[in-house]
Amino acid sequence: MWGIRYRAFDELEGIEVAWNQVKVADLLRNSEELERLYSEVHLLKTLKHKNIIKFYNSWVDTRNENINFITEIFTSGTLRQYRKKHKHVDLRALKKWSRQILEGLLYLHSHDPPVIHRDLKCDNIFVNGNQGEVKIGDLGLAAILRQARSAHSVIGTPEFMAPELYEEEYNELVDIYAFGMCLLELVTFEYPYVECTNAAQIYKKVTSGIKPASLAKVKEPRVRAFIDKCIANVSDRLSAKELLRDPFLQSDEENGSVGRSLQPHPHHSGKF
Repeated sequence: MWGIRYRAFDELEGIEVAWNQVKVADLLRNSEELERLYSEVHLLKTLKHKNIIKFYNSWVDTRNENINFITEIFTSGTLRQYRKKHKHVDLRALKKWSRQILEGLLYLHSHDPPVIHRDLKCDNIFVNGNQGEVKIGDLGLAAILRQARSAHSVIGTPEFMAPELYEEEYNELVDIYAFGMCLLELVTFEYPYVECTNAAQIYKKVTSGIKPASLAKVKEPRVRAFIDKCIANVSDRLSAKELLRDPFLQSDEENGSVGRSLQPHPHHSGKF
């Protein structure tokens, strides 16, 4: 996680920004880790995409042992907060959010070597509600996948971590798995694996191939099938590019589907 986040004002640009502060005491004592941190910060500055949070500036405060990031701010908070506030959301909105998240992931994964987020979840996808715009944030944990080898460190949120993340041998498809879990949360209003009481239980279920109990609550076949494609075994999991071509995400005009609410009305028998 980024650590502490403040609302700030950029006097030069005349805009409100988010000031993110992360404690890096251990990193500052390790020159190799500090070098890696600087390279990741440099990477963040180079990322430019409409569905990736804008990164303005950063600096290391050695005296207080933290690093500061200045990023764009979002009027409606995180996607998780936004979804909790707006209970009735049309299926078309879910598709629109999905396309934007996947466009962001496609951009990250198209780098050479690919940029892997590794901690994607609704808590770090941000929303501008007045424009229906979503952007992927909290890229401070992004790892650059070096050519000819996979990333080698376990980091993330257990409920959104793909099985292969625990093997410490993985690629960018771990972000697709996490995206599938984000969709599951958006549809069911539940954190995946809410039936588990600790991380060890989640680990056991994930590595045994047991899907979250909330998946059974997704009654709309197309939504369920799409989530299944995202959280499939890594050998069967589709890339961001392939998922964007999926018939489910085609516009409502193209596939002739009628908008439906993700939250059933009192007299509505169906549930997504």
